[in-house]
Amino acid sequence: MTHFATRASLGLALGLTVGLSASAASAHAVLERKEASPNASYRGVVQIMHGCDGKPTTRVSVTIPEGVIGAKPMPKPGWTLATRTGAYAKSYPSFHGMVSEGVKTITWSGGSLPDDQVDEFTFFARVSDAFAPGATVYFPIEQDCAEGGGYRWSEIPAEGQDAHALKSPAPAVRIVAAAQKGAPAAAAPAVKAGSLSIEAPWLRATPGGAKVAGGYVTVRNTGTEPDTLTGASIPQAGRAEIHTMSTEGGVMKMAPVEGGLALAPGASVALAPGGLHLMFLDLKQGLKAGETVSGTLTFAKAGTVPVTFTVAPIGAQAPAGAEQGHQH
Repeated sequence: MTHFATRASLGLALGLTVGLSASAASAHAVLERKEASPNASYRGVVQIMHGCDGKPTTRVSVTIPEGVIGAKPMPKPGWTLATRTGAYAKSYPSFHGMVSEGVKTITWSGGSLPDDQVDEFTFFARVSDAFAPGATVYFPIEQDCAEGGGYRWSEIPAEGQDAHALKSPAPAVRIVAAAQKGAPAAAAPAVKAGSLSIEAPWLRATPGGAKVAGGYVTVRNTGTEPDTLTGASIPQAGRAEIHTMSTEGGVMKMAPVEGGLALAPGASVALAPGGLHLMFLDLKQGLKAGETVSGTLTFAKAGTVPVTFTVAPIGAQAPAGAEQGHQH
């Protein structure tokens, strides 16, 4: 533990497929994202790809490195969630002022993931300004299997050492510069959640002091059963509502959608400026054009789904990079 802690390089998107000895060559844990930026939120998705020599995985634990703050895990049905908190080496600025302690380890246990299946374990965190572009951060992962088997993906390469030379390297993420203010942020690929396809989630940047922000997304139901969009969240907002907007007698009116937004089989619903939209309320921090924001959408059947919102300029009518020919 102390070996990786002294190497305060941050590994927020464990996207490195790691190999152990020949007996463990088929087993590995990875993080979905390979890059992160200073002073930005991060969604970590740990992907467990194999068990241990045919035995199911029963425990997954992630160590949050120094400089990554405010970590919060997502509960997982069938698994028991536990966290270990502790003091940071120094205080860091956050949405709620300076913080000096937080979650250091997240553990999911008590479930059973068969060796021939894959699954994901999700957490949210924020990368502090302790890391400059070009740094590498490591997230050690422990994977335990039934009947005492398991792996420790925790080795940190020494200065100048090739990580591929290690038997069980910790997954790593590269720290990159954030997009410049006002620059288009690349649209994330569609997120699949069962029969739902979640496309182009985005937010409008907010002026100073704003307490609300608009959010937009297109959801396609490719299945044969209905579902319902019931909620959304981002770390910067205290709460969120689904709103409808209409014009009556030349007056624009906005009201919450009671009971959630229905998603009929084979249909798609577009939340866009001037109509249905997400309203994020009680903002703790403004949204800047060009950045990305990790959040969630919640559905009655598909459950809570992690998504990444891009942030377009104030008053934008479409996601950044899609303004021309895609007005709503």
